[in-house]
This record gives sequence, structure tokens and C-alpha cells, in this order.
Amino acid sequence: MTAPVFVVDRLDGIGTEFVLDGPEGRHAVTVRRLRPGEDVVLTDGRGRWTEGVVKAAEGKDRLVVADLADPAEEPPPSPRITVVQALPKGERGELAVETMTEVGVDAIVPWSASRCITQWRGERGLKALGKWRSTAREASKQSRRVRFPEIADAATTRQVAALLAKADFAAVLHETGEEPLATAELPAEGEIVLVVGPEGGVSPEELELFREAGAKAYVLGRTVLRTSTAGTAATALLLGRTGRWS
Repeated sequence: MTAPVFVVDRLDGIGTEFVLDGPEGRHAVTVRRLRPGEDVVLTDGRGRWTEGVVKAAEGKDRLVVADLADPAEEPPPSPRITVVQALPKGERGELAVETMTEVGVDAIVPWSASRCITQWRGERGLKALGKWRSTAREASKQSRRVRFPEIADAATTRQVAALLAKADFAAVLHETGEEPLATAELPAEGEIVLVVGPEGGVSPEELELFREAGAKAYVLGRTVLRTSTAGTAATALLLGRTGRWS
């Protein structure tokens, strides 16, 4: 799928012609400068999509799309990959979300680890979560995804442990791991949950709680990655090993 992707609220009853307006229409007309005859994809971000051809660009924010096919649905991927991402400082959180979305992660859970410098509280936390979700949406469009990753509400350590306990494969990236993630036995289906700690690392208490929940510590390689890049590298490794990139 190489045509540019645009998001619509729903595809039910969309018909064979549709007017894309608002922010998405403005991006198509003013930023992408799409012209008649070019292919586009419309998606609800939840796996349903349809492809059509630009019929006309009107004004600065109206794109008329014609010859729309019946909506198709991309099946949910398996195994599903969720990354629990400790809150990085500054804009590194958005970088982590962007690159994990581009490689193909299915869900991201922001985690307020004890050693996180950044903590999401009140309005600041809601604003930061909104940025993560907006970043995932834009990165999904850029990478031509029609099933966007879920960005969950920020989780506590105990909530993360509960998530790990329900997973078919639970892992924590940590230097105490005796086995590389590259050699771990992975499930063919179900849920993979991976924890990426903060720059200061996962605390011993958190690591013990995660171990009690069934998670095992693994290493990625000989080098130490930043928290904002470790999840992307690990997701790419898992996608390749599970056959989702084959």
C-alpha cells in the first residue's frame, strides 16, 4: 500500500464518493498538494480502509475522492505486541511513540516508573498523553498503517504487573538478563508484553514485582540503548522473529 493515508470517522455507508474536509482535507490539498487522478486511502484507524481516486481539490481544505471500493478490513496482527514505555524526559517520549508506530507496534502503555524524571500529573499529564496519541496517529498515516496503535492511559507499576501476568510472553529489558531477546522462545499467537525502563533503569523493587508476575529479564545486545530507542529496536526484533515482517 503506497497511496497516502487519511483518517475518517467511519467507513460505514461511505458510498463511492466522499468529500475529505477539515484538517485531513487541508493536509491533502495544501500540504500534500494532491491532484485529480492520484490514489488515496481512507481509513478509520481501526483496521477498516478503502481506496479511491482524487476527483477534485477544492479551495484549501476539500478533497473530493471518487471510485471508492467497498471497505476492506485488515485482520488484527498476531501475536500482538505491546510495549510498556517508561516516561522519557522532554520530547523523547514522542520520538519513542513515533518510531515504534512506524515499525509496527500494536499498543503502547505509558509507565510512571519510580526512576522517571518526568511524571504525568493533572493537566500536564493529559496534555502529554494527547501528544503521544497525536504522534501515533500522524506516524500511522506516514507509515501507511490502517490499524493504528492503541496509546493507553498512563499505568502504575502494579497495573503494569497485572498486564504482564496476563501476557503469553512477558519480558523486561534489563542488564541482569541472562538471555538475549533474540533467542527467547516466542508464542505464535496471543499477547507479547515488553517493558522498557527509564533512563535511570528499572528499580530492584519493580523488577522483583514484574518477575513475580511472570516476566523475565532479557538483554537486547552488547550496547545500551536510550529508553526512547530501546522499544523500537526490540519491536523490530520481535516483528522479524514472529514472522510478522516476513
